[in-house]
Amino acid sequence: MKLVCSKADLLNGVSTVSKAVPSKTTMSILECILVDASQGCIKLTANDMELGIETVIDGQILEGGIIALDARIFGDIVRKLPDSDITVETDSTYKTTISCGKSKFNIIGKSGEDFSYLPSVEKEEGILLSQFALKEAVRQTIFSISDNDNNKLMTGELFDINGDTLRVVSLDGHRISIRRLELKNFYEPRKVVVPGKTLSEVSKILPGDADKDVNIFFTSRHIVFEFDQTVVVSRLIEGEYFRIDQMLSGDYETKVRVNKREFLDCLDRATLLIKEGDKKPIIIHFTDTNMELKINSIIGSMNEDIDIEKTGKDLMIGFNPRFLIDALRVIDDEEVELYMVNPKAPCFIKNSEESYIYLVLPVNFTTVR
Repeated sequence: MKLVCSKADLLNGVSTVSKAVPSKTTMSILECILVDASQGCIKLTANDMELGIETVIDGQILEGGIIALDARIFGDIVRKLPDSDITVETDSTYKTTISCGKSKFNIIGKSGEDFSYLPSVEKEEGILLSQFALKEAVRQTIFSISDNDNNKLMTGELFDINGDTLRVVSLDGHRISIRRLELKNFYEPRKVVVPGKTLSEVSKILPGDADKDVNIFFTSRHIVFEFDQTVVVSRLIEGEYFRIDQMLSGDYETKVRVNKREFLDCLDRATLLIKEGDKKPIIIHFTDTNMELKINSIIGSMNEDIDIEKTGKDLMIGFNPRFLIDALRVIDDEEVELYMVNPKAPCFIKNSEESYIYLVLPVNFTTVR
């Protein structure tokens, strides 16, 4: 095999597929990137058996072939080579020469025949949406998945398709994040749970162009993302997702409208008094035109007032400030509306169209002095 391509194209391709290279594995072939120039194009592939990424890059094929190269070594070499054309050449013993300008590296590859290719997925059932919409929906929900493997469903996000609407949902037991997207077409109802790791990696490599689309296909076990010259295949998380709609009550006793930036900045200042791992709540007292925020920790105390518009009852309620911060940071509106029932019921942050809903459970603050 012998091929030539620009450093920028090769580095972009290697960086894209490297996200599917496992950090730990007993199968050394999975630590490799497959370079396949046997089908008239230069295709790079990585696969950790749960997530696989394949991308096609521009370049000149002088001699077709296929080789598996250690992802870390290959990536580091390409990254540090000069900004010029790179030549990758292999022989029958898998010896690989990577040269650029006056630099030349020799490494030993592995047979491409031993590589685990991406699973073949029939692309019959799928949806189409803009790259920007998907990237934003992931950014605005991914923070509230759980990193606890004891409940696999909480480590993923629900994709709930119904007609021309896609609802993306995540939860971790303390909060729920929901984003509602309008699709370009109508689709049959379908629900799948996509691993958070998959969505995080897709979001990183997705350009996010509002004028370009991503095709998403489903089977009973896999999800496929196709965009530009890249294909991402991932296993789905099996099981029935939590019944979210039962948790989304429309009742409220107190409704508050507040400037998002003021609220967020105040919460941010409050966290200065919270040590890592400390669970001190921020206590918020809502009155007619004012909300008072207080925090009291071993480091010190803070209180601050913010002007609000309120309808309904006065209320004093406690929260983990970081949960509120996470939600407010991904909301683009200038003002936000909070809906609450009592100090022990969830707080909802949502807009009138309910294109986003964030549910945050309150914290008991009776022991705080």
